[in-house]
Amino acid sequence: MPFRPAAWLPGGHLQTLFSPFFRGAPKLHRERQRFSLADGDFIDLDWYGPDQPHAPCVILLHGLTGSSDSLYVLGQQQALARIGWRSVAVNWRGCSGEPNHLPRGYHSGASDDLAEVVKQVRGMAGPQRSLAAVGYSLGANVLLKYLGERGSASDLCAAAAVSVPFRLDQCADRLGQGFSRVYQARFMREMVAYVANKQLAFARSAREQEHARLVALGSLEGMSTFWEFDERVTAPLHGYASAADYYKRCSSRYFLGDIVTPTLIVQSSDDPFVYPHSLPEPAELSKAVTFELHARGGHVGFVEGSPWRPRFYLERRLPQWLAEQIGASTALNAAVNDRP
Repeated sequence: MPFRPAAWLPGGHLQTLFSPFFRGAPKLHRERQRFSLADGDFIDLDWYGPDQPHAPCVILLHGLTGSSDSLYVLGQQQALARIGWRSVAVNWRGCSGEPNHLPRGYHSGASDDLAEVVKQVRGMAGPQRSLAAVGYSLGANVLLKYLGERGSASDLCAAAAVSVPFRLDQCADRLGQGFSRVYQARFMREMVAYVANKQLAFARSAREQEHARLVALGSLEGMSTFWEFDERVTAPLHGYASAADYYKRCSSRYFLGDIVTPTLIVQSSDDPFVYPHSLPEPAELSKAVTFELHARGGHVGFVEGSPWRPRFYLERRLPQWLAEQIGASTALNAAVNDRP
């Protein structure tokens, strides 16, 4: 069944805002696991769904200032469990309710962290279990970058990316225009608070070296745009020469042609975070990428149904598509293994 956007949510902003403001949170009893990264920091994972030996497992990657408690993550974990699949929701560094241990945090190019997550999940899931991943917004950008960098060594049999900020520089510009400045203002408050809370935690725990690194960034006051935050915080903390350098090296649009893993991209033309001209041209996509562009849907919205019974297209479409890819991969592997 195709996506039928809710007529009572006209425009990208209403599609974007409905779920955060009006959707009730699914009640899931998840298992939290903390694992250490190679640099001594940590990431928290929240597992859900039946732990059957051969059932597929899906890694879920949240967006900017989100967490494993983001409603689109909870809803997707619930939908995957309904078809008997296991899922694990990743909390990027510092996003699980506790400041991470290092000055660096998460950002749109953190494919190195995703590589460690995939390795960890693969080790726990076992070689017999099909492994896929779904990313939303910032998480989608990280996922596509990872897939392009890794090629055939991604260790994923399928992937899906939703509401992708393909060109980070252009998305930074887009969020500075019109009503989208409301989103930008909220992001700025939360991102500055993220750094300030970590600075305070380092001071209280006498982590002098880490605290000094954050203090060296200078005042956190007066930042109102992504360009300013990424110039003054993201770039120096993560080894980029400038915001422009960070945007150029981490924008997923530049990695799409190198993707080998079967990948679905779900995007809307009325996304208030992304310019239409930021979307990739067909020639930029590898043969492994399926690009699904909808006229409506907003940013990680894609709401269907009625006001009394809203439905969420992503929770129907993504499990369906992943199941098709995993089924095809399983059949191919069986055919190869059965050859004399």
